[in-house]
Amino acid sequence: MLVAAAVCPCPPLLVPEVAAGAAPELDAARAACADALGVLAAARPDRLMVLGPAEQGGHYPQGTRGSFRGFGVDLDVRLGLGDAPGPELPASLAVAAWLLERTGWTDAPVEGVAVDADLPAGQCAELGTEITGGTGRIALLVMGDGSASRTLKAPGYLDDRAAPFDAEAARALGAADLSALAALDAGLARELQASGRAPWQVLASAAEGAGLDGTLLYDEAPYGVGYLVAAWS
Repeated sequence: MLVAAAVCPCPPLLVPEVAAGAAPELDAARAACADALGVLAAARPDRLMVLGPAEQGGHYPQGTRGSFRGFGVDLDVRLGLGDAPGPELPASLAVAAWLLERTGWTDAPVEGVAVDADLPAGQCAELGTEITGGTGRIALLVMGDGSASRTLKAPGYLDDRAAPFDAEAARALGAADLSALAALDAGLARELQASGRAPWQVLASAAEGAGLDGTLLYDEAPYGVGYLVAAWS
C-alpha cells in the first residue's frame, strides 16, 4: 500500500558542491525537497522506494554507493545504511541518496529503482503496480525533471511546447491527478528532454486506489529546465 510520495528534481546541481558558486540559486528547491521528505517520514512507511530516470532500468539495494566524481566533485553517497556491492547508482538516484543523507533519513529501509527514461507508458503502469504489489506501507521518492527547453540557453534550446508541458505536469503533480500523469505524451517528453515523465507515470500507477492528496511545493525553471517538487499524503 502506498502511503506517501515525494517528487523532486534530479539535477546534480542540486548538490551544492557540484553547483559551487551557483549553489544559492537552488536553495529554495533544496528547502522544498526537504519539506517533501518530511511528509514521507511523517507517513511512517515500512519501506522507501526511490525512483529515478536512467539510460536503462535496474534495481539498487540498500547500501548501494554513488558518487559525483563524474561532475568533478570528490563526493560519495550511499543509498541508506549498509554496504551493497555492485554497480554505482545512476545520477538521479545519487542525487536522491544525497537528499536522504542531507535530511538524515533513518525512518525505513531504502531501495532504488532506475526507470528507463524512454519506458512506454504501459510498462510504467506495470512497474508501478509491481512496486506496490507487496505487503506493508510503502513510500516513494520520485526523482525527475520537467522539460529542458524553457529558454534559449536551456540544454534543449527554446521550445514553445515546453512551458505548457511543464504547467500540466505541475498541475497534475500538485493535484495528484493520476489520469493526467498517465496521459503525458512520451514522445513530446522525449523531444523536450523531460526526464521525469516515466518516473511520474510509475508513480501514477503505484498510487491507484491509495487516495492520496497532492501539494505542489516548488515550480521554477532555473537554467531553462523545469524543476518541480510535490508531496502526496
